[in-house]
Amino acid sequence: MSYALSTLWYERQRYMPAVLAVAFSCLLIALQCGLLLGLFSITSIPIDESRADIWVGHPAVPSVDLGMPIPEAWQSYLALPEVERTEPYMEGFAYWKKPTGGMELVLVIGTRLGPDSIGAIKQLTPELRTLLSEPSSIVIDEGEFARLGIDKVGDTAEIINKRVRVVGTVKGLRSLAGPYLFCSLDTARKILNPPPGQCTFILAKCHKKSDAPKVVAHLREFPKKLSPFTTEEFSTHSQLHWLFKTKAGIALGLAAALGLLVGAVVTSTTLHAATVASLKEYAVLRALGIPRWRMAMMVISQAFLVGLSGIIVSLPVIFGIAYLGNVVAKVMLPPELLGGAFAITMTMAMCSGLFALRSLRHVEPVTLLR
Repeated sequence: MSYALSTLWYERQRYMPAVLAVAFSCLLIALQCGLLLGLFSITSIPIDESRADIWVGHPAVPSVDLGMPIPEAWQSYLALPEVERTEPYMEGFAYWKKPTGGMELVLVIGTRLGPDSIGAIKQLTPELRTLLSEPSSIVIDEGEFARLGIDKVGDTAEIINKRVRVVGTVKGLRSLAGPYLFCSLDTARKILNPPPGQCTFILAKCHKKSDAPKVVAHLREFPKKLSPFTTEEFSTHSQLHWLFKTKAGIALGLAAALGLLVGAVVTSTTLHAATVASLKEYAVLRALGIPRWRMAMMVISQAFLVGLSGIIVSLPVIFGIAYLGNVVAKVMLPPELLGGAFAITMTMAMCSGLFALRSLRHVEPVTLLR
């Protein structure tokens, strides 16, 4: 290992392209996957920011933003000892008519507004809930003003020929498909005009959160009637729908795979070229009686050090770009993701080292006489 490290240091110009290739590959994998997680975590914001333990929707509901009307009477299915209370939840897409002209697709979310509401997002303060009790009032994310063609709190607009007024803002809840509009159940019903006695989801709060999986298992005895999920299951279910069944998710996944492929090709080519360029040195070692397996271990050690150096070089760049990227998008870099990216990168570097070993097959002392 020490000889491999010395070789890398004194021949750093020869190995620098491999280090940069590994760093670029690690950077691309981490950022692409982080952006992927960040983007699709946005799709489950209404779930993650609620206080519900259980979500019940239409059979085979694909994600939280694609719910269909169900009878509010389905709350009777949740009349179980483990359930503390239930409530209806309204949600649906509509078209926002901008005061400046043009239309924007929005996602209207209507919940109860009491202090014990389980559907209202946690960011709705008591003051905002009081304001939302006014008819036709809504709350939006503070970053959506330009998208909706308005300037400030108090501005009005039309949704399906129904006038609404912005009474407040929240932060960090920008959406992927269309801006979230948070309002009361009555306002949501007025805008979306569902069939009488219908809602989009039924939410439940258990006496003990640990009872939620047991309640969901009981409700799944009616698979053709309804789709029950725990909050965590429904969040994952919604994100996976966007990841695997939309073009955006597939495109980002392919981009991450492309970064891995490019890094692997450049790294293996560079290591192979460096090994070929050092064939005379390896022939000297062979003449001195160094076994071939020791030379192979040195090449593998070099591949390991190249991979480690690439990861170290990429770390500050990953965090720097992620910090800047959070201004316009959401980049999530949990330890599990970084660990996975580093493991994939090291595996790629080690495989590149194994690929470079083929140059040692014909190393013999006679090479020095040519």
